[in-house]
Amino acid sequence: MRVLVVGATGFIGQRLVRALDDAGHDVVAFSRSATEESFPDGVEPFEGDLGDPDSLDGLCDDIDVAYYLIHSLTSENFAELDRRYARRFADSASAAGVDRVVYLSGISGDEENLSPHLASRREVESVLAEGSFDLTVLRAAVIIGPESASFRIVDDLTDRLPLMLVPKWVRTPCQPIGVDDAISYLVELLDADETRGETYDIGGPSVWSYESLLKLTAMEKGKRVFIVPVPVMTPGLSSHWLRFTTDVQYAIARPLAESMRNPVTVDPVMDLQDAVPIDQTPIKDAVRKALAAA
Repeated sequence: MRVLVVGATGFIGQRLVRALDDAGHDVVAFSRSATEESFPDGVEPFEGDLGDPDSLDGLCDDIDVAYYLIHSLTSENFAELDRRYARRFADSASAAGVDRVVYLSGISGDEENLSPHLASRREVESVLAEGSFDLTVLRAAVIIGPESASFRIVDDLTDRLPLMLVPKWVRTPCQPIGVDDAISYLVELLDADETRGETYDIGGPSVWSYESLLKLTAMEKGKRVFIVPVPVMTPGLSSHWLRFTTDVQYAIARPLAESMRNPVTVDPVMDLQDAVPIDQTPIKDAVRKALAAA
């Protein structure tokens, strides 16, 4: 199968390119910084920018399946850019006759009270759904891995703040997933034809809170943290607090923090594990592996 990965040099993209290549697919890796040195031998780099339509000529030619992994959180107007880029990609994929597109989105929980970040993810889903291809959407919460922005925030906090005064939403339930499991789902769904045109949640085998995830991460590093929830600290205010507590770029940390008010757990009705069963990695193991690779 000839497979295109859009956003191939990102945290998920790099791993997905390798996994698809290992699975025997012909892989085209699209990124603004795509070079032959960036990917395994045999992977075809395609350097381009969704902000520059002229750079996209031939991108989707002869592609069977495309993975769309673009998120523009580093920009102040990320929602506008994500909308524009998704529409441009959907038009290109439709014109070229791409059979199937897979989009990695986010679990949101309460669909009535979405943060700007999660609302943008939903909008991109809708834009891509207008294409003439079969769309499969996977929604994930926190992905545990060494370059994951969400996990880097957790890691930084446990390094720098043995005593934390944190927002009350630190007890919001979430269902993190190890990056290896996320990649397994993305690759293996290609063999599950019933996933075409469907939307699924993906998560690890257990539900946590951000508080318990912080404590687990600290414990794995041989540290202890004391967490005191403060009811008056809103997501907006706490996003400013992150300026001083993490090395994650503030433009990324802010929308992620604002999204933490939403419970993000797998809906049993939408669980991809039912259609694409994998051996799920315990979150403790995923955290330990991420810390070792950091």
